[in-house]
Parts: sequence; structure tokens; C-alpha cells
Amino acid sequence: MSEASVNTRFLGLKDVKVHVGDTGGTGRPVVLIHGWPLNADSWAEQKPALAQAGYRVVSYDRRGFGRSDKPGGGYDYDTLADDLAGLLEELDLRDVTLVGFSMGGGEVARYIARHGQERLHSVVFAGAVTPMMMKSEDNPDGPLDEATAQEMSSQLEADPEAFFDQFTREFFSAAGTTEPLVSEDVRQQAIEQSRQADKSAALKAMEAFGTSDFREDLKAITVPTLVLHGSADATVPFEGSGQRTHAAVPHSQLRVIDGAPHGFNASHAEEFNSALTQFLSE
Repeated sequence: MSEASVNTRFLGLKDVKVHVGDTGGTGRPVVLIHGWPLNADSWAEQKPALAQAGYRVVSYDRRGFGRSDKPGGGYDYDTLADDLAGLLEELDLRDVTLVGFSMGGGEVARYIARHGQERLHSVVFAGAVTPMMMKSEDNPDGPLDEATAQEMSSQLEADPEAFFDQFTREFFSAAGTTEPLVSEDVRQQAIEQSRQADKSAALKAMEAFGTSDFREDLKAITVPTLVLHGSADATVPFEGSGQRTHAAVPHSQLRVIDGAPHGFNASHAEEFNSALTQFLSE
């Protein structure tokens, strides 16, 4: 599928304009919600595969990221979920599958908690930050500690270029290694997407996905659910996230891609797309 076959435009929501890509058509809609600090271009391997399978593919840049407006606030998950709700309403999308990657998984959970499931057919948590990243006394299995979170924030604040270079290496590398499982061109594209993020938005969104608690949100999910994760994810480790999300949504399906890093929708695109399209067809 060529880029020209995707209609892109800015969609005005309550207080922000977001950049949306839409393949159109009459197929059942699949809405792709990107990870941090990337944008909708990070779904390059999924959009053509889903469109070819007959789905209407909608992707958008989260506020503060990519080509969307970059306001001073609104990077908490309540607001981000409301942005998603506004997009579904403006496009009048129904029978939707929401696919939330990494940070985007939090938007899926919070959307359901705040807006229900009337418009939804199913949901996918792909390498998602749910149920809660930050380790604490009441969340001892959280995969993120305060010292690491503070170090990430300080590094991004001090030198974004150096931070994004290191972050994308881990993003695409299997845990315990430093060799990205994608081409250098793909990694550079991810760095370029990261540069498009507003620095303040990136810092506030980092705090949001690091500290937000989705444990109660997950309990509200009754639609068909797929938890998709890489076994070698060093950024959002499976044991502290995907495994716990699967346990929190008892009816969910679990698919773990062996040896896959966090950025597995690029590094293991064929397996990722196969798992996703199989779930969508059920």
C-alpha cells in the first residue's frame, strides 16, 4: 500500500488538533495507538497488512507528538483517553478494535474505564504498560523503579539526542543485548519520529505512563482481548506487564513472540501481523 492511499488530515477535537491517517473503506475499523515517544508512522509495517486484509485502518499522532498540536498540558491518561473518544466520535467509528502499543495500551484501558465499550469490537494490548509500571509497596511487581524513572527523565531533559539514540537501541534490542534487531535505517526513522515530539510533552507523558495505575481499568474490560508481547522486551518487560495484564483480564488471549524486543511490531513484523490479523478474524 502506497502512502498516497492513506488519507491524512487534522481532526479537531475539544481543545487540540490531531493528525490522523485513515485508509477509509467499508471494512471493520482498527485504530492504532502508538508508543512513546514515536508517532503514527511507527505502524508502517501494520497499516498495509491490515488494509490488505480488508480492515479500515486509522492511526493518529497523540497530542504533543508527531504532527499533532503540542499544547502545554493534557498529557494525563484521562485527557488522552478523552482525545481517543473524541476521535472515535468525530469519525463515527463503531465495531472498532483498539490496538494500543506500549504507552498506547494505557489509553485503551482508560478509554474503556471512562467511555465504556459501546463502540468497541475488541482490544489489543501490544507491549503495553498496563497494569502499572511503577514499583511500590502495593505494586511490588511493577517493572519500573523510581530511580530508573528519574534517570530517564534527567537524561531526556539534559540531552534529548543522546537519550533518543540510547533509547532506540534498547527499544529494538533483545533484553541483555545491545544489537538492534532492525536495520539502522529503521532505527534512525524512530529517532526522527522522537525528535518530532515536544520536549515538555515527552517528559509529562513519560511521567504519565510510568506512574499511572490501570489495575481497576482492566477489570472493566469484557470485549475480546489480545495481549501481545515480546519475550525479550527490555523496555516494558513481559513478566511485569503483559503477563499481569493477561491475568487481570481473565478472558484475554495471550501471544508471546519468542526473542522479540519492545519494538517488535518492526523487528518481528510478520509474526506480529500474523497474531494480530488472526485475532481480528475471530
